[in-house]
Amino acid sequence: MKNKAKEIRKQILKMAYESNSAHISSSLCVVDILTVLYWDIMKINPKHPNDKNRDRFILSKGHAAAALYTVLADKHYFDSKLLQTYNKNGTLLGDHPIYGIPGVELATGSLGHGLPVACGMALNEKLLNTKKRIFVLISDAECQEGSVWEAILFAGQHKLKNLVLLIDYNKLQALGKTKDIIDLEPFKEKFQVFGWNTQIIDGNSVQELKKTLASRSISKPTAIICRTIGGKGVEFMENDWQWHYKNLDKNLYELAVKLIDK
Repeated sequence: MKNKAKEIRKQILKMAYESNSAHISSSLCVVDILTVLYWDIMKINPKHPNDKNRDRFILSKGHAAAALYTVLADKHYFDSKLLQTYNKNGTLLGDHPIYGIPGVELATGSLGHGLPVACGMALNEKLLNTKKRIFVLISDAECQEGSVWEAILFAGQHKLKNLVLLIDYNKLQALGKTKDIIDLEPFKEKFQVFGWNTQIIDGNSVQELKKTLASRSISKPTAIICRTIGGKGVEFMENDWQWHYKNLDKNLYELAVKLIDK
């Protein structure tokens, strides 16, 4: 699975370079999370993406769309040749995901919407007494949105034990470090007070992700605070918030691929 994550990161770099796109760091840091979800945890059927018995995943931090597209293509939700059109004129694969792409459950990018929708999905499945799980990935900076905390309160109140929230806690956002803009700490305790089963893990560790995601909560929604590294795998990008917007030239692209292959 580590090798799979490495190949996905290289594909993200290729797509970003060829389309002169940004949001590279945001995509690289969530690759391990998506890899474990799609290859080891979620009950899905790429041949039938709308299977009524599927688990659901919402990428609320839509600016990491390149990572999601690469995973979906590798799982054969759609032809991988479509990745060559990423963020180019006329493509389906824009900088943020849209509903209608096989495997995409919700159009996202305007932050703060993914978790509320996931709560609605989870409540519906709870009322139907199914075993399906709803997974949603949000960014740490997204937790500065009021709608996120309304949803957190709602999920705790209704004991949505089938809801799994993954927070990409890379401590960076578009214009600086998260703590310097709105500090989220004490982060874990906030979720616990609102009635969530909460854990902090290494979000770039396949082993920790697999172990944590394999367990199911008995009575509460689950929040997994994933400590990740922005730009994971590319040393000159790592923990540098400016790579939220910066682009790759040919020399930097070639260097980035070499660093991933180290």
